[in-house]
Amino acid sequence: MENLGTRNSELGTLKIIAVIPARYAASRFPGKLMQILGDKTVISTTYQNVVETRLFDEVFVATDSEIIFEEITKNGGKAVMTGEHETGSDRIAEAVQSMVCDIVINVQGDEPFLKTEPLKQLIEVFENDVDKEISLASLKIRLKEKEEVENPNNVKVITDLQGFAMYFSRSVIPYPRETSVEHFYYKHIGVYAFRKEALTKFSTLEMTPLEISEKIEAIRYLENGMKIKMIETDFVGVGIDVPEDLEKARKLI
Repeated sequence: MENLGTRNSELGTLKIIAVIPARYAASRFPGKLMQILGDKTVISTTYQNVVETRLFDEVFVATDSEIIFEEITKNGGKAVMTGEHETGSDRIAEAVQSMVCDIVINVQGDEPFLKTEPLKQLIEVFENDVDKEISLASLKIRLKEKEEVENPNNVKVITDLQGFAMYFSRSVIPYPRETSVEHFYYKHIGVYAFRKEALTKFSTLEMTPLEISEKIEAIRYLENGMKIKMIETDFVGVGIDVPEDLEKARKLI
């Protein structure tokens, strides 16, 4: 697992790192990151795919699991141990607190097939944000199947007219009360790009009531007045939340 992640110099002067938060004891699918996908584990596949984008100055896994730490490091990858955390953002904040960087990209360990283009789009949000108005950016993809819209494992997002997130929910949003207009539904893909200062601030804030209710960490940002720019992508991957998702992912290999 060679770290091939030398960043292309043409991509700007911001120092950008990617961190993959990873915990072993996922509530819905314990040990999912150590399941075999192709000839590697899920977490190793995710790590290698992020490295090979060559978008980042550094890529590493942040985990509280010695099993995952050993899996990455024994194969030549980079990993750091953290304490136990409720959210990936909190874990990443601990991992990068002493690092010098401008932008931190959070790639979920259970999103093994994320491609270069959507990550590049997130980076471009900050390269174009000269006034530093945007705290973080994330991805969304349109949902077209009714069962996908109604699935609570799919976090839905609604945005304002400028593309900033208004709310995230496991429920169906917007509710289609008026049937004479076409409704569009978007799934939030759990990939975040943060300004480091926004990430640091996040880690000092208490979990918020809506965040606790929905079990969606992005809501903490909204409840504390931070702006989240949503980028629409047509990327279709498989986030591995339950065993059935792993089977879907194996069919893509």
